[in-house]
Amino acid sequence: MNNKDNEEEVEIEIEIEMEEVVQKKNIVRPQLNLRGAEIQGNYEEKDPTILLPNQSDDISHLALDIGGSLIKLVYFSRHEQDRSKKSLKDTIGSSSFNSRRNILSATSSGGGRLHFVNFETRKINECLDFISSKQLHLGSSEISSGNSATIKATGGGAFKFADLFKEKLGVSIDKEDEMDALVAGANFLLKAISHEAFTHVGGQKEFVQIDHDDLYPYLLVNIGSGVSIIKVDGDGTFERVSGTNVGGGTFWGLGKLLTKCQSFDELLEMSQRGDIKAVDMFVGDIYGGMDYSKIGLSATNIASSFGKAISENKELEDYRPEDLTLSLLRMISYNIGQIAYLNAFRFGIKRIFFGGFFIRGHAYTMNTISNAFNYWSKGEAQAMFLRHEGFLGALGAFLSYEKHGLDDLMPHQLVERFPMGAPYVGGRIHGPPIRDLNEKITWMEKFVQKGTEIIAPVPIVLKGIRDPEGLARSSSKGDALNVGVLHVVPTLEVFPLLADPKMYDPNTFDLSDQAELKYWLTILSEVLPDLVDKAVASEGGTDVAKRKGDGFAHAFSAHLARLMEEPAAYGKLGLANLLELREDCLREFQFVDAYKTIKQRENEASLVVFPDLLMELDSMTEENRLHSVIEGVLAANIFDWGSRACVDLYHNGSIIEIYRMSRNKMCRPWRVDDFDTFRDRVLGSATEKPKPHRRALLFVDNSGADIVLGMLPLARELLRRGTEVVLVGNSLPALNDATAMELLEILTEASKYCDILRKAAEAGGLLMDTTATTMKDHGGCKHTIPSVPLTVVESGCGGPCIDFRQVSSELAAAASDADLVILEGMGRAIHTNFNAHFKCDALKLAMVKNQRLAEKLLKGNIYDCVCRFEPAD
Repeated sequence: MNNKDNEEEVEIEIEIEMEEVVQKKNIVRPQLNLRGAEIQGNYEEKDPTILLPNQSDDISHLALDIGGSLIKLVYFSRHEQDRSKKSLKDTIGSSSFNSRRNILSATSSGGGRLHFVNFETRKINECLDFISSKQLHLGSSEISSGNSATIKATGGGAFKFADLFKEKLGVSIDKEDEMDALVAGANFLLKAISHEAFTHVGGQKEFVQIDHDDLYPYLLVNIGSGVSIIKVDGDGTFERVSGTNVGGGTFWGLGKLLTKCQSFDELLEMSQRGDIKAVDMFVGDIYGGMDYSKIGLSATNIASSFGKAISENKELEDYRPEDLTLSLLRMISYNIGQIAYLNAFRFGIKRIFFGGFFIRGHAYTMNTISNAFNYWSKGEAQAMFLRHEGFLGALGAFLSYEKHGLDDLMPHQLVERFPMGAPYVGGRIHGPPIRDLNEKITWMEKFVQKGTEIIAPVPIVLKGIRDPEGLARSSSKGDALNVGVLHVVPTLEVFPLLADPKMYDPNTFDLSDQAELKYWLTILSEVLPDLVDKAVASEGGTDVAKRKGDGFAHAFSAHLARLMEEPAAYGKLGLANLLELREDCLREFQFVDAYKTIKQRENEASLVVFPDLLMELDSMTEENRLHSVIEGVLAANIFDWGSRACVDLYHNGSIIEIYRMSRNKMCRPWRVDDFDTFRDRVLGSATEKPKPHRRALLFVDNSGADIVLGMLPLARELLRRGTEVVLVGNSLPALNDATAMELLEILTEASKYCDILRKAAEAGGLLMDTTATTMKDHGGCKHTIPSVPLTVVESGCGGPCIDFRQVSSELAAAASDADLVILEGMGRAIHTNFNAHFKCDALKLAMVKNQRLAEKLLKGNIYDCVCRFEPAD
């Protein structure tokens, strides 16, 4: 097939997709289109959002939960493609690849997200202005056809303010039952988000993994203005079994009267400075400092909230507002905890979840509820909290739009990201929504100015990073970054070759260890200036690029500061999440590929010596060649711009000099050395030849020598033995890691020097059928070559590690017939998956480039090598 035929076929496929989109516009109530999702940058606000890909514009945009104290709002927004689009002709003409799938992926547009924000109910006009400014009420198919638009809402305000919505926005409110919505929202979150629920004891969060098959029954304690206690027995099966009128509205109302505070958040912030001893009466106050041990009361138990006010000759103004607020918060929280426990005991339920905007992620509130639960249950039951606690009703109302396609989502289809956006505090956004890059950077500059009302952490002051004028220390308290961005990516699947997916944990290191987390946060801070320089240089070093670099540096360092202060702020955090957070932050400031120029230069340099390496390999015996290939993978893995030690090496030598130095220092035994076992599996013995592996998945690491002089020779060796090879590259750039698209380009050039790679690439559909005369004679293999294919797939990842709970459907399909997995590099084989077990043979190859890692994990030294072979169970 020639390029013209190929182009016409691609255009036909796109026309078919366009016809599908047109047909969707004729549907009265459109469904969410979850096909072809992608994770991209340029996020807007800090609030949690859900990516809904390839979605038409006429999806219903809005759902609300209008309570007595707060309005919770969920809305949908389009997700615009931010990567530059090449024409099909240019894309096809740039190489000889026949890969329509990749072309369509590169040119398709993105989808959308669900955003979650809140307003004080008394400021409902601000909510209406917000809806109007974003034109959220204009998103339904009815409005475009001239019919009256309808939006979903729940809560008492759906009735109270129906006329106001009609008057101000011209929309009708379709009222959803409040309890139906609460339960639907809670069920969705508990089923779809891996680490939604957590306990909070002694100031420490511990996330709880919920078994979806054992979720029911549970109690849902929703703390809004009042409290509802709901017994949930299944999807749509529930009963409100109890409640109390003493809830969030009580705290806010009494708090306002006692302290003159004007907002709920202000009350919570004030309570953090309080001392209940100044207001509450304790058992010890009654018994002269003694316990009342006969009935199990210690002297420190509260006998009466606000009890000291009875005996003291003081007026209200004589008490500190902070003390009054804390006493009030404890009184209400403790009573809610006790009432919830009594109902749990009544029904014999030990799984109890607390939600609602009363909690707000406030540590003291959660500790108090947890202590009450622990006290009354004698330690047999634990209170659990939800990360997205405040949006249960609003999310349930959104889901009620005739099946929005979210019901069947699995945990692996949700990816949480933590972009830096303008925080929503006190009923308004502090800063613009950050759609335009200039607005984003301007807001980041305001972020560090003295005197702003922004509640967000202070960036770490980093050596070599330019600070905008007016840098000051604003408060790091608050919840501006507590919850990330939830992207729905239906094309992500669990890797089918995991031995036990339920027991799989990708992280080799436990970042809940404060010392471990502090170490990695410090490392990321130290390498940040060099990364900023690379990112700015990738954009030509212009003034705009420098300004973007400053914005990225402050945003990312703010994330690090937040995690330093509250390690569990972003959920259960692993090193893979932490490293990908950095890449997301780069993409947020439109640094698409900070190492692009460096990768191209290193690829070119490595390809120059590639033919000589092949000639050397082909002159060896079979056993020596296999040893040399594995040794070459380990030596070439030294090239890693994510390692401080390797960055220093780059300053002292060329890529070829460093490779030769690394190769010359290679000697066995390696720190982890299973080569002999792997050799026996591949080569067998003199009397018995083993059956070759059917298909090998090679997870590659870095561009340059790592892929060209390391992994390609290994792929070539497997191919010549009759094993089909699948090269797995990143979906998005991360440091100098090779992406799947870059692998295609590298293979185009490498195939010019090797018959084995060329024929395998042709068999895999990566190269157009070419004649042998295009080959350059560089001493390649001359014997008969097995006709096995070489293909390339995307991993589904955008960071330097890999979590096998979330891989692309393309990779999952490729794994169906694979019987060998090869993980290369620190990120994929050591930082993550060092302890992972697979159903098939697994080979883990890496050079250690971190001294702490070498000492702690391997009891060795920097530049030690790992060759770990694990035969199939």
